[in-house]
Amino acid sequence: QVQLVESGGELVQPGGSLRLSCAASGRTFSVYHMAWFRQAPGKEREFVAWITRSGDNAYGDSVKGRFAISRDNAKNTVYLQMNNLNYDDTAVYYCAATSREFLSINRGDWFYWGPGTQVTVSS
Repeated sequence: QVQLVESGGELVQPGGSLRLSCAASGRTFSVYHMAWFRQAPGKEREFVAWITRSGDNAYGDSVKGRFAISRDNAKNTVYLQMNNLNYDDTAVYYCAATSREFLSINRGDWFYWGPGTQVTVSS
């Protein structure tokens, strides 16, 4: 079992950068694959990035090259570094975890979710 809490969401200007954090507690953090999803008002929840327990990662097409996911197992924390933000990045960002051996970008494959943190990109 794992509990997740996101932080770091802020109001930022287009072109700016922001780093989100997801603090995990409960069972050993290192056994979980971790991911970030986001959801804008009126839209479906969208896959952003994942990082496996071994450190492999993947990104959604809309953020590839701009965002970077990382994890610090000693701190039980996963990060999402977001660069070159644009208006379309405005969303609630959710941290997720799963113990599945094989991953997918489908929401249903992720077992645990944080409450989300708001990122607003506005001039």
